[in-house]
Amino acid sequence: MNELFLSELKSVDKDLLQKLILIEEHIFADGVQVNEKVDTSLDSLEVIISQCAAMINEIESPLEKAEVLLNELYFQHLFIDSYQTHWPISAYKVAIGLNQRAMSPIIKAALVAEIITACGFDTDLLFIPTKIMLRLCCDEQYAIIFDPVTGESLDWTELDIRLDELEGDPSEQGLQTIDDNVALVEHLSALKNILIHEQAFDKALTCVDIILSLTPDDPLQRRDRGFLLHQLDCFKVAVDDYRYFVEQCPKDPAAQILKIQLEQIDIDNNVLH
Repeated sequence: MNELFLSELKSVDKDLLQKLILIEEHIFADGVQVNEKVDTSLDSLEVIISQCAAMINEIESPLEKAEVLLNELYFQHLFIDSYQTHWPISAYKVAIGLNQRAMSPIIKAALVAEIITACGFDTDLLFIPTKIMLRLCCDEQYAIIFDPVTGESLDWTELDIRLDELEGDPSEQGLQTIDDNVALVEHLSALKNILIHEQAFDKALTCVDIILSLTPDDPLQRRDRGFLLHQLDCFKVAVDDYRYFVEQCPKDPAAQILKIQLEQIDIDNNVLH
């Protein structure tokens, strides 16, 4: 893994959107696919920001200003969307996703946060079971918590219900912000699954390697890395990851199957690439 890339990814001087662009450039370093004949620039982001800022410029009430901003963004600029079972790979690319108005959840959260921040509000990401959501702070008294994909906001009743689903003492549960690493792992995990579905195993392996640089020795990611190495005919390397997963998660059904397979396979008969 490129050390310069990792240091930039972990830098506190870069925001989430910048880090997502770094990841995109690293994973898709071989360039834009032929069928992606769309604008790959982020010029439209500045246009959206300027138009949204102009819409709220004369409004004095912070709450009204926030509501007008969200309405402008989701309805006038067509950010309103619904969740998909499988997002296309293009939705995990910042500029293409924005210009096509088909953005994966974390990409969209980062772009929406960028626009709202540029319009003068503070924003942060929260985990509200079972989704990552955005909080727009109107002022010291008011905040709007909303789903960045659909644009739908939560009222206090629904928020209380969601928080009750969290484990632990409810009296100790607060709205905890999500740091960039958590959002990046969420993004990379989803992208990895899509790439596996498309049998782009080399790029999926790059996703796992980045995840493990952010969350070292995650047994589920080690399992997935083993699977991908196996698909790429690197079985001798994959065995270590498989064994780590089996040792760390012995009760997992997949671990029990892998344990039997590892006992039966003579790794000396496999070629290391």
